[in-house]
Amino acid sequence: MAKLPEKFPEYSIMYKTISNQIKNLEKQKEDASKENILELDAKITKYQEELDRIKKMFPDNFFEN
Repeated sequence: MAKLPEKFPEYSIMYKTISNQIKNLEKQKEDASKENILELDAKITKYQEELDRIKKMFPDNFFEN
């Protein structure tokens, strides 16, 4: 098994929290106006970039269900 990051528990919790936030933003996007959709998309993109950064710290398929 590949090595886990030094702050494993914190990153794991952060990954789950950010994933949940993205799901919430996706739900909000369904009922949002066009202006708000653009803002929500920008937030989702930032969160997704952070998720990708965290994912790279862990072994492959670590966060897969």
